[in-house]
Amino acid sequence: MDDKVRAQYEAYPYPARDPRDEKTRLVTGSPSNLPEINHYLFAGRRDFAQPFRALVASGGTGDAAIMLAQQLADAGTAGEVVYLDISAAARRIAEGRAEARGLGNITFLEGSLTDLPDRARPPFDYIDCCGVLHHLADPLAGLRALRAALADGGGLGLMVYGAYGRRGVYETQEMLRALGGELPLAEQVTRARRLLDALPETNWLKLNPFLGDHRLSDAELVDLLLHPRDHAFRVAEVATLVADAGLRLASFIEPARYDPASYLKDPRLLKPLEGMAPLDRAAFAEALAGNLKTHVFYATSAAGDSVARPDDPAAVPLLREIEGAALAKAVGRDLVLKTRFDGLALRFALPRLAPAILARIDGTASLGEIHAGLQAMDSTLDWNRFKTQFDQIYAALNGVNHLLIAYQPGGER
Repeated sequence: MDDKVRAQYEAYPYPARDPRDEKTRLVTGSPSNLPEINHYLFAGRRDFAQPFRALVASGGTGDAAIMLAQQLADAGTAGEVVYLDISAAARRIAEGRAEARGLGNITFLEGSLTDLPDRARPPFDYIDCCGVLHHLADPLAGLRALRAALADGGGLGLMVYGAYGRRGVYETQEMLRALGGELPLAEQVTRARRLLDALPETNWLKLNPFLGDHRLSDAELVDLLLHPRDHAFRVAEVATLVADAGLRLASFIEPARYDPASYLKDPRLLKPLEGMAPLDRAAFAEALAGNLKTHVFYATSAAGDSVARPDDPAAVPLLREIEGAALAKAVGRDLVLKTRFDGLALRFALPRLAPAILARIDGTASLGEIHAGLQAMDSTLDWNRFKTQFDQIYAALNGVNHLLIAYQPGGER
């Protein structure tokens, strides 16, 4: 089976990427955004001016490795990204992308994450492992191998398939195996395209609006529908996997998607959920939403809480991928944050001071400085009143992964 997996990625490197596209765009996302890593794994206190080593375990055609290496280069960090994959074809594409960007901080290795090559030189401060564990014969053995390669206090950003949002995938996989699973892979792709065109309107894959990558390229189709081995996880299974590997689950991304209150507004329904453990609430939300096709999450080897908290005036709020002034303008009219996740529209109410606070979030101003600026215009705005309003903003924006927290390097806890 391992030989089949390797042959698949040699024939159809995944995801489909062209190094020439690096001239016009950088593929970004979660996990492995540096401020996100800092927030969820290092309590917002990681000094990226210090050497930082990251492993991208099974890096495919390079999305995570390129994103990490570009961020480290932009930050002037003395960092190294070690790329590892079983596919020489995928590695060559990733190398071409790095060359197109002039990135010299990536070491490219070929091999399996369950048997790290000597040249990898663990330990690592951070490990990215996305879309891999669910393809292993033993996902726990794979995660334990990565845990062993972590530095003390280090962490991982991971992604595994979710069960509910992949409705129709496994039924289609079974049909395709029945239609010619022994055929050469190229012929299986042709047959899969014919089946997709012939699916009746009632078929679960055709009814599933959350899956569409298989229409983009043959590589995406093969990975979704013709992979020889994959397993989808529910929240409880993710939690068990992480714990059994000797790690702690820091957070799912995006946190709001794992909160029943994001979907339910009836207090009579929410009341029975108040006493639930966080993981039980997350499992309830997963079943309620029904559209989680993947689980992205951070896990840590640290003994204590690794997530940054906005509990100190020295905390610096950071907005991801949107400027504070633009967001302030967008929410200023009705004080509602609107977003969509896989076809589902969500709305989060914001407090009165949201536009004024958001307009002052620039990635350098601390909460204390933002409060002082607002208090200069309203002397009655004490810290407690300000903090109550900020906490409402933080709950909404951190919930959709737009607002993170950092502290100045060397700052006291």
